[in-house]
Amino acid sequence: MKIFKIVQDKQKSLRMRSTPIAKEDLNQYKALGLEMLEYLKMSQDDEFAEKYHVQPGIGLAAPQIDKNIRLIAVYIKDENKEVSYVLANPIIVSKSVKEAYLTNGEGCLSVPKKHEGYVYRSYKVTIEAYSYLDDKMITFKAKDLLAIALQHEIDHLDGVLYYDHIDKLEPFKIKDSAIAL
Repeated sequence: MKIFKIVQDKQKSLRMRSTPIAKEDLNQYKALGLEMLEYLKMSQDDEFAEKYHVQPGIGLAAPQIDKNIRLIAVYIKDENKEVSYVLANPIIVSKSVKEAYLTNGEGCLSVPKKHEGYVYRSYKVTIEAYSYLDDKMITFKAKDLLAIALQHEIDHLDGVLYYDHIDKLEPFKIKDSAIAL
């Protein structure tokens, strides 16, 4: 299992727009994507995280491991379900007008310093991408935490960090129509 060195937010490369993976090059990044997914799974194991000094994460984008390509992995596990994605060239094809935010705020493996405030994102999104777990193009809908995680990781591909979305004047402003998660 590969232990990735996570790029920190002060590094300029994290602010660059990532390059799409050409169709003919998709196979060459499958192993990397699967390693990213395995890293996320293991990062959520307390014993592993402590032993290897890794932060637990639910999402990882290639720019965070110093690869300027459009590749993300997401792994969310709770008592009800387990969701895994390894996606090349993900795009948001539609999003809900209704917004959601995490009451504890967002965090990021690449951001060691906590940035206080709410990040409003679409509550539901439809994603189109090449799935390495399905070995084909897929389109799927996501909501709640999964939708937030996907938007967070896709932002990384465009050089955007979660704290860029926090209102600087009113970081804890509550939008009446938004769903608190």
